[in-house]
Amino acid sequence: MRAVVLTGPHTHAVRTDIPVPRPGPLEVLCQVDSIAICGTDIHIYEGRFPGRWPRAYPFIPGHEWSGTIVELGPQADEFGWHVGQRVAGTSHAGCGYCRMCRIGRYNLCDLYGREPLHHQYGHYSQGADAEYVVHSIKSVVALPDAIDLPLGAMVDTASIALHSVKRPGIEPGDTVVIVGAGPMGLLCADCALALGAGRVIVTGSGERLDRAAGLGFTTINYQTQEPAAAVRELTDGRGAHVAIDTGGTAASIRQAVDVVGKGGRVAFTGVPTGGDSALPLQKIVLEEIDLFGVRANRNTMEEVLPLIVSNRVRVAPLVTHTFRLEDYGEALRTFAERVDGALKVLVKPGAGEPA
Repeated sequence: MRAVVLTGPHTHAVRTDIPVPRPGPLEVLCQVDSIAICGTDIHIYEGRFPGRWPRAYPFIPGHEWSGTIVELGPQADEFGWHVGQRVAGTSHAGCGYCRMCRIGRYNLCDLYGREPLHHQYGHYSQGADAEYVVHSIKSVVALPDAIDLPLGAMVDTASIALHSVKRPGIEPGDTVVIVGAGPMGLLCADCALALGAGRVIVTGSGERLDRAAGLGFTTINYQTQEPAAAVRELTDGRGAHVAIDTGGTAASIRQAVDVVGKGGRVAFTGVPTGGDSALPLQKIVLEEIDLFGVRANRNTMEEVLPLIVSNRVRVAPLVTHTFRLEDYGEALRTFAERVDGALKVLVKPGAGEPA
């Protein structure tokens, strides 16, 4: 099959001689329709997680995808899966037996990294930037007919956004600040409204912030306004109830803490790759600010599907570019450099029949 193969930091090849993988017990082989690029893909491509994501080269990346089941592994049919079924994939496949998995937090599986008991597809297990991919049945979800197959590649992103806003416990009427107007930020904004937020404010700059305004959100340009002061002005001096950081930078992390008021809750969904951030610990202590880390998603794939179908979580407006598998490098550049206002970029393998 054809596949994108990372051969080292900042280097890749599109190869045509990769063997088609075969599904084992409780696994499915899927023909990939579309893969969405996310910020973590860029960091993996750049080699920012040496020895972890990926563990070694060569490696096939990609973890936000949609496709069609073409082959079942043993026992997969006993759980209702069938050939021809349209699915969306997610990255984590927990062992199912450790304490974390048994309480539903399989994204924190105690056996992380111990294949075949645990997989994280596109991170250290083979990903979906290929014509075919094998996943555990724990890591796919059936797509409703109302969701176009290419947009199924957005389900994992949307499910992470939903997990991100559930972590700090949004209450009806809360004012929520989303730090960052990228795809994850805009999805978090929609999810916050779906959970009952009374008002959602998005901070950012440039074309992405304009897109947030076009989607109906109150916006703050951090380049021309001091975000914390602007939020206080919009909230009678109180600050926000909840903030979600989607940037993962030292500045965005600090901004997320600064914009909340007393008793505020802050969730961090952007994965930091730099040094430690200088948090305002005195404020965190004296104002009882609650901090929540976010690791991918857990059990929110099925929950976000009806929100997408009802258009309460809007995924179609975020897909701005589509590329062939052979143009993977240009797809990465377009996403990373925000070429022509790029938000979410899809890659299409154009699969044929498995060998």
